[in-house]
Amino acid sequence: MSSGRAGRHRLSLRTAVALSLSVVLVAAAAAYDVHERSDLDQARSSLTAARHRLLSSTAQLDTVGDSLARTRSQVAATQADAATTLEQLVAADRQVDGADGSLTLEQLDIATLHGCLTGVQQATAEIATGNLPAAVDSMTGASGACLALDSAQSGSGIAYPFDFPDPFVLTVGDEYYAYATNSAACNIQIIQSSDLTHWTTVGDALPHEATWARPGATWAPSVIKIGDTYVLYYSADYLTTGEQCISAAVSTQPQGPFLDTSTVPVVCQLSVGGSMDPSSYVDATGTPYLTWKSEGGATQPPTLWAQQLGPTGTDLAPGAPTELLQPSAAWQGGIVEGPDMVDIAGQYYLFYSGNNWSSSDYAIGVVACVGPLGPCPSSAAPPILASQPAFSGPGGPTVFTDAQGTLWMAFAAWLPGEVGYPHSRVLFLRHVTVAGGVPAVS
Repeated sequence: MSSGRAGRHRLSLRTAVALSLSVVLVAAAAAYDVHERSDLDQARSSLTAARHRLLSSTAQLDTVGDSLARTRSQVAATQADAATTLEQLVAADRQVDGADGSLTLEQLDIATLHGCLTGVQQATAEIATGNLPAAVDSMTGASGACLALDSAQSGSGIAYPFDFPDPFVLTVGDEYYAYATNSAACNIQIIQSSDLTHWTTVGDALPHEATWARPGATWAPSVIKIGDTYVLYYSADYLTTGEQCISAAVSTQPQGPFLDTSTVPVVCQLSVGGSMDPSSYVDATGTPYLTWKSEGGATQPPTLWAQQLGPTGTDLAPGAPTELLQPSAAWQGGIVEGPDMVDIAGQYYLFYSGNNWSSSDYAIGVVACVGPLGPCPSSAAPPILASQPAFSGPGGPTVFTDAQGTLWMAFAAWLPGEVGYPHSRVLFLRHVTVAGGVPAVS
């Protein structure tokens, strides 16, 4: 082989090696680039997921913060109310011990006074340490004594002497269950009685709200029985909008616990300010209905509505709701709420509240209706129950029949001179009579 050919051969060999090496390097670089891009994509995906988790955690933190703030506010209100009661009881205790000649207090049993005073003192101390369930138990234990004191001093007929707004009473055989708007320790308060006079605390009827509801903001419960199931309706704040909407929870017993697995509200009229104050009713044929209030907006005043429920009671039957009542009388102050539809001897009556709930102008009215879906002609008649010497601003009516067939109305009201937050609205019970087709409260 000549030196020229050998040189060319070596050159070709070098070229081939160089080309092969270049291909390997390019392939390696490409593989490395793909690997790096994959790592980069994974890192970006992890970063995005981390950002989403951070946003979710921030939203949850905001929700917890809101709930904590509300709980602190509720504790402060309960503590202030207990402190006021404590001051009044201490003054009364001194008055009895001093035997200053007050005829009413002379008639009181001193042991009863001390029993009420001790219970409220204990509850106050437990509230101060944040032990709210124990405080509720202490106040329940003292309720009988405090109730006896109130009855002796005012003759007001208080049924339960602690905060119990928007009450609803359910008769189950010879037992009575009363439900009310949330307190510092419960989403839905529930108390039980066998005689409508002595009440004991059962606990929280609704341990957990629906997932769509803001925690700690539950109002105006109502319960019906459909088949073997008890259905609890309540108002709650819709997390995504802030308006109140209505949900339903179920239980196999009237005292609960009620379970709410809904992902959306049963009723939520966002176009008219939201829906609240649900009240349930089952007619003589076993058909369930729901009445409620819409808050109203710029073009519509607060309005009372009704619609038939589905067979399980956890949703509405197909169709649109019916308007029952809008404010038209001067005493209503442009507000109607808290509806309760009742069939009395074949005549339907819609009981409701009117005016500002946090004032002594709050009162209870009634209008006759053709059926559970109305119509319910507006009336300029005065309220059937308004402020009296024994209480101020009655509202949240619920009419029920006891085991003996007697008609009662349960309602909440402020005590005289203690109107508005942070004072309590306590539970009252009064007989209902009907004369000439017109209901009256004794």
